[in-house]
Amino acid sequence: MEWTLEGTVRNALWICGGQWAGKTTVAGILVDRLGVTHYHYDFHAARGHEDRRVAAQVRRGEYHGETDWESVWIGPTPAEMAVTVLAGFPERFQWVLDDLRGIVSPRPVLVDGWGCRPELVAAVTDPARMVVMAPTDEWRLKQAARLPRAMAVGHQVSDPEMASRNRIERDRLLALDAVERAREWDIPVIEVDGTRPAEAIADEVANHFRPFLAAV
Repeated sequence: MEWTLEGTVRNALWICGGQWAGKTTVAGILVDRLGVTHYHYDFHAARGHEDRRVAAQVRRGEYHGETDWESVWIGPTPAEMAVTVLAGFPERFQWVLDDLRGIVSPRPVLVDGWGCRPELVAAVTDPARMVVMAPTDEWRLKQAARLPRAMAVGHQVSDPEMASRNRIERDRLLALDAVERAREWDIPVIEVDGTRPAEAIADEVANHFRPFLAAV
């Protein structure tokens, strides 16, 4: 098929939302069911996009060597942490779009990731091509207790317990923001509370995306 600059971006399907809502799990189920291509935001954000972030800081004269993780996880309040993360999403979203432009597929690409915010997606494609998955507070805490990587910050800090609490609260605020932005664009919000299996949630997401899959 012929490559066009925005073809893959316009035809992509998007799963956004809060951390630990099961976005990637649902995306994997839909890949098996529907044969779509999966773009895993978190994988790219932690690797190629991190290199781009550092390079962008260097170009702007903002890079000062190793990250001071105390100033990331201990110093600011969770609300301040959430503001910082949100401020960085637009730049990183441009890197997502660059990645997608390099993918040519007869089927839509399914994108999942917390950084694909509703307002950013709605600026480049039909917002109906998106769903938002948001964990309840109770489910987020259960996930944190069950999954070590959901609780730990992964960096050496003076007070790991405080850093973990800050991270959980930050993630709660970011999920709330995703839900608020989704409602502004009439994007469906799926609440995840642990009572439904991932396959059932995948059913709901697939039903929403079905009109965009009918032609392929």
